[in-house]
Amino acid sequence: MRAIIIGAGRGQRLMPTTANAPKCFAEIRGKRILDWTVEALTAGGVTEICFIGGYHIETVQREYPHFAFRHNREWQDNNILVSLMVAEDLMDQPFVTTYADILYTSDIVAKLVASRADIALGIDTDWRTHYQPRTQHPPQDAEKSITKNGRVERVQRNIAYDDANGEFMGLAKFSVRGGELLRSHSHRRRRECWDKPYREAAQFQKAYLIHLFQDMIEQGVEFGHADTHGQYREIDTQEDLNLAQQEWRP
Repeated sequence: MRAIIIGAGRGQRLMPTTANAPKCFAEIRGKRILDWTVEALTAGGVTEICFIGGYHIETVQREYPHFAFRHNREWQDNNILVSLMVAEDLMDQPFVTTYADILYTSDIVAKLVASRADIALGIDTDWRTHYQPRTQHPPQDAEKSITKNGRVERVQRNIAYDDANGEFMGLAKFSVRGGELLRSHSHRRRRECWDKPYREAAQFQKAYLIHLFQDMIEQGVEFGHADTHGQYREIDTQEDLNLAQQEWRP
Protein backbone atom coordinates (compact mmCIF):
# COMPACT_ATOMS: atom_id res chain seq x y z
CA MET A 1 0.00 0.00 0.00
CA ARG A 2 1.24 3.45 -0.94
CA ALA A 3 0.82 6.55 1.24
CA ILE A 4 0.71 10.14 0.01
CA ILE A 5 1.49 12.70 2.71
CA ILE A 6 0.23 16.23 1.98
CA GLY A 7 2.78 18.56 3.55
CA ALA A 8 3.28 21.55 1.29
CA GLY A 9 1.93 24.32 3.52
CA ARG A 10 3.82 26.54 5.93
CA GLY A 11 1.67 26.29 9.04
CA GLN A 12 1.55 30.00 9.80
CA ARG A 13 -0.40 29.45 13.03
CA LEU A 14 2.43 27.28 14.34
CA MET A 15 5.03 30.04 14.16
CA PRO A 16 7.76 30.37 15.35
CA THR A 17 8.11 26.59 15.24
CA THR A 18 7.73 26.64 11.46
CA ALA A 19 10.07 29.59 10.84
CA ASN A 20 12.78 27.41 9.29
CA ALA A 21 11.19 23.99 8.82
CA PRO A 22 7.90 22.46 7.67
CA LYS A 23 5.04 22.02 10.09
CA CYS A 24 5.55 18.26 10.23
CA PHE A 25 9.01 18.79 11.77
CA ALA A 26 7.45 20.07 15.00
CA GLU A 27 8.29 17.67 17.81
CA ILE A 28 5.92 15.85 20.14
CA ARG A 29 7.57 14.06 23.05
CA GLY A 30 10.94 14.18 21.35
CA LYS A 31 9.78 12.95 17.96
CA ARG A 32 8.76 14.83 14.82
CA ILE A 33 5.12 14.70 13.76
CA LEU A 34 6.39 13.23 10.50
CA ASP A 35 8.12 10.39 12.34
CA TRP A 36 4.94 9.60 14.28
CA THR A 37 3.15 9.54 10.91
CA VAL A 38 5.65 7.24 9.24
CA GLU A 39 5.60 4.83 12.19
CA ALA A 40 1.80 4.62 12.16
CA LEU A 41 1.66 4.19 8.38
CA THR A 42 4.30 1.47 8.14
CA ALA A 43 2.96 -0.47 11.13
CA GLY A 44 -0.51 -0.23 9.56
CA GLY A 45 0.51 -1.81 6.26
CA VAL A 46 2.03 0.98 4.15
CA THR A 47 5.20 0.04 2.27
CA GLU A 48 5.82 3.10 0.08
CA ILE A 49 5.65 6.79 0.99
CA CYS A 50 5.36 9.87 -1.20
CA PHE A 51 5.65 13.33 0.32
CA ILE A 52 4.05 16.34 -1.36
CA GLY A 53 6.19 19.26 -0.32
CA GLY A 54 6.34 22.98 -0.91
CA TYR A 55 7.55 25.09 2.00
CA HIS A 56 11.13 23.98 2.80
CA ILE A 57 10.75 20.83 0.71
CA GLU A 58 14.54 20.59 0.52
CA THR A 59 14.67 20.01 4.29
CA VAL A 60 12.37 17.00 4.00
CA GLN A 61 14.27 15.67 0.98
CA ARG A 62 17.53 15.85 2.90
CA GLU A 63 16.20 14.13 6.02
CA TYR A 64 14.03 11.50 4.28
CA PRO A 65 15.82 10.54 1.04
CA HIS A 66 13.91 7.23 0.85
CA PHE A 67 10.62 9.04 0.21
CA ALA A 68 9.29 9.70 -3.26
CA PHE A 69 8.60 13.42 -3.67
CA ARG A 70 6.23 15.61 -5.58
CA HIS A 71 6.71 19.39 -5.51
CA ASN A 72 3.76 21.74 -5.16
CA ARG A 73 5.53 24.81 -6.48
CA GLU A 74 2.45 27.03 -6.09
CA TRP A 75 1.84 26.03 -2.46
CA GLN A 76 1.39 29.64 -1.38
CA ASP A 77 -1.51 30.08 -3.82
CA ASN A 78 -3.42 26.83 -3.37
CA ASN A 79 -4.69 24.47 -0.69
CA ILE A 80 -4.91 20.79 0.26
CA LEU A 81 -7.09 19.55 -2.60
CA VAL A 82 -4.93 21.01 -5.37
CA SER A 83 -1.84 19.96 -3.46
CA LEU A 84 -2.95 16.33 -3.32
CA MET A 85 -3.51 16.25 -7.07
CA VAL A 86 0.15 17.13 -7.65
CA ALA A 87 0.69 13.42 -6.95
CA GLU A 88 -2.12 12.09 -9.12
CA ASP A 89 0.36 10.10 -11.19
CA LEU A 90 0.82 7.90 -8.10
CA MET A 91 -2.89 7.09 -7.81
CA ASP A 92 -2.73 4.15 -10.20
CA GLN A 93 -2.76 1.70 -7.28
CA PRO A 94 -4.50 1.63 -3.89
CA PHE A 95 -3.26 4.39 -1.61
CA VAL A 96 -3.76 6.16 1.69
CA THR A 97 -3.54 9.92 1.86
CA THR A 98 -2.89 11.87 5.03
CA TYR A 99 -2.46 15.40 6.26
CA ALA A 100 1.07 16.03 7.57
CA ASP A 101 0.04 17.78 10.79
CA ILE A 102 -1.92 15.03 12.57
CA LEU A 103 -1.15 12.28 15.05
CA TYR A 104 -2.81 8.86 14.93
CA THR A 105 -1.98 5.21 15.54
CA SER A 106 -1.37 2.22 13.29
CA ASP A 107 -4.77 0.75 14.26
CA ILE A 108 -6.76 3.23 12.19
CA VAL A 109 -4.33 2.84 9.26
CA ALA A 110 -4.77 -0.94 9.35
CA LYS A 111 -8.56 -0.55 9.42
CA LEU A 112 -8.47 1.70 6.37
CA VAL A 113 -6.08 -0.56 4.49
CA ALA A 114 -8.39 -3.51 5.18
CA SER A 115 -11.56 -1.64 4.21
CA ARG A 116 -13.44 -3.05 1.24
CA ALA A 117 -14.86 0.38 0.37
CA ASP A 118 -13.45 2.10 -2.70
CA ILE A 119 -13.13 5.26 -0.61
CA ALA A 120 -12.96 5.17 3.18
CA LEU A 121 -12.39 8.09 5.56
CA GLY A 122 -10.71 7.94 8.94
CA ILE A 123 -13.17 9.29 11.52
CA ASP A 124 -12.58 10.21 15.16
CA THR A 125 -15.76 9.46 17.11
CA ASP A 126 -14.44 11.15 20.28
CA TRP A 127 -13.87 14.47 18.56
CA ARG A 128 -15.72 16.62 21.12
CA THR A 129 -13.30 15.61 23.89
CA HIS A 130 -10.40 16.60 21.65
CA TYR A 131 -11.85 20.09 21.18
CA GLN A 132 -12.69 20.90 24.83
CA PRO A 133 -9.29 22.38 25.79
CA ARG A 134 -8.68 24.08 22.42
CA THR A 135 -9.26 27.84 22.55
CA GLN A 136 -7.59 28.76 19.24
CA HIS A 137 -9.32 26.17 17.03
CA PRO A 138 -13.06 26.14 17.84
CA PRO A 139 -15.43 23.23 17.03
CA GLN A 140 -17.00 25.15 14.16
CA ASP A 141 -13.68 24.72 12.33
CA ALA A 142 -13.77 20.93 12.69
CA GLU A 143 -14.23 18.87 9.53
CA LYS A 144 -17.27 17.20 11.05
CA SER A 145 -19.00 14.11 9.75
CA ILE A 146 -22.27 12.23 9.93
CA THR A 147 -22.03 8.49 9.39
CA LYS A 148 -24.81 5.90 9.25
CA ASN A 149 -24.90 2.20 8.40
CA GLY A 150 -21.24 2.13 7.44
CA ARG A 151 -21.40 5.10 5.10
CA VAL A 152 -20.42 8.75 5.34
CA GLU A 153 -23.55 10.81 4.69
CA ARG A 154 -21.96 14.24 5.19
CA VAL A 155 -18.50 15.68 5.81
CA GLN A 156 -18.62 19.45 6.27
CA ARG A 157 -17.61 22.15 8.70
CA ASN A 158 -21.15 23.56 8.84
CA ILE A 159 -22.70 20.43 10.34
CA ALA A 160 -24.33 21.38 13.64
CA TYR A 161 -22.27 20.46 16.70
CA ASP A 162 -24.99 18.22 18.13
CA ASP A 163 -25.61 16.46 14.81
CA ALA A 164 -22.02 15.40 14.11
CA ASN A 165 -21.02 11.93 15.26
CA GLY A 166 -17.39 12.26 14.21
CA GLU A 167 -14.61 14.34 12.69
CA PHE A 168 -12.71 13.57 9.51
CA MET A 169 -9.12 13.07 10.60
CA GLY A 170 -7.42 14.01 7.35
CA LEU A 171 -6.69 10.33 6.67
CA ALA A 172 -8.36 8.42 3.82
CA LYS A 173 -7.96 5.28 1.74
CA PHE A 174 -8.66 4.85 -1.97
CA SER A 175 -8.83 1.69 -4.05
CA VAL A 176 -7.84 1.87 -7.72
CA ARG A 177 -11.50 2.62 -8.50
CA GLY A 178 -11.62 5.16 -5.67
CA GLY A 179 -8.57 6.93 -7.07
CA GLU A 180 -10.20 7.06 -10.50
CA LEU A 181 -13.31 8.64 -8.99
CA LEU A 182 -11.23 11.16 -7.06
CA ARG A 183 -9.31 12.23 -10.15
CA SER A 184 -12.30 12.43 -12.47
CA HIS A 185 -14.38 14.53 -10.07
CA SER A 186 -11.40 16.78 -9.28
CA HIS A 187 -10.62 17.31 -12.98
CA ARG A 188 -14.20 18.22 -13.79
CA ARG A 189 -14.56 20.70 -10.95
CA ARG A 190 -11.15 22.19 -11.70
CA ARG A 191 -12.22 22.89 -15.29
CA GLU A 192 -15.51 24.38 -14.17
CA CYS A 193 -14.44 26.32 -11.08
CA TRP A 194 -10.81 27.42 -11.39
CA ASP A 195 -10.59 31.03 -10.16
CA LYS A 196 -14.28 30.76 -9.21
CA PRO A 197 -16.06 29.98 -5.93
CA TYR A 198 -16.31 26.29 -5.16
CA ARG A 199 -18.47 25.10 -2.27
CA GLU A 200 -17.34 27.15 0.77
CA ALA A 201 -14.00 28.08 -0.81
CA ALA A 202 -13.58 31.49 -2.45
CA GLN A 203 -11.78 29.77 -5.37
CA PHE A 204 -11.34 26.15 -6.39
CA GLN A 205 -7.61 26.38 -5.80
CA LYS A 206 -8.30 27.22 -2.13
CA ALA A 207 -10.60 24.23 -1.58
CA TYR A 208 -10.15 21.56 1.07
CA LEU A 209 -10.50 17.82 0.53
CA ILE A 210 -13.86 17.80 2.30
CA HIS A 211 -15.29 20.20 -0.30
CA LEU A 212 -14.68 17.66 -3.05
CA PHE A 213 -15.67 14.73 -0.83
CA GLN A 214 -19.06 16.25 -0.01
CA ASP A 215 -19.55 17.12 -3.67
CA MET A 216 -18.85 13.50 -4.61
CA ILE A 217 -21.24 12.20 -1.94
CA GLU A 218 -23.99 14.44 -3.32
CA GLN A 219 -23.22 13.03 -6.78
CA GLY A 220 -23.87 9.52 -5.48
CA VAL A 221 -20.35 8.28 -4.75
CA GLU A 222 -20.32 6.02 -1.69
CA PHE A 223 -17.84 6.76 1.09
CA GLY A 224 -17.12 4.20 3.78
CA HIS A 225 -15.30 4.91 7.01
CA ALA A 226 -13.02 3.45 9.67
CA ASP A 227 -13.20 4.82 13.20
CA THR A 228 -10.92 5.62 16.07
CA HIS A 229 -12.10 6.80 19.47
CA GLY A 230 -9.78 9.58 20.55
CA GLN A 231 -6.48 8.26 19.20
CA TYR A 232 -6.02 11.32 17.05
CA ARG A 233 -4.69 14.85 17.44
CA GLU A 234 -4.44 17.78 15.03
CA ILE A 235 -1.48 20.12 15.46
CA ASP A 236 -2.60 23.44 14.04
CA THR A 237 -1.43 25.98 16.66
CA GLN A 238 1.16 26.36 19.39
CA GLU A 239 -1.61 25.55 21.85
CA ASP A 240 -2.25 22.25 20.02
CA LEU A 241 1.47 21.48 20.15
CA ASN A 242 1.57 22.08 23.91
CA LEU A 243 -1.56 19.99 24.49
CA ALA A 244 -0.16 17.11 22.47
CA GLN A 245 3.05 17.19 24.50
CA GLN A 246 0.93 16.57 27.57
CA GLU A 247 -1.77 14.26 26.23
CA TRP A 248 -0.47 12.17 23.32
CA ARG A 249 -0.07 8.59 24.48
CA PRO A 250 -0.37 6.23 21.50
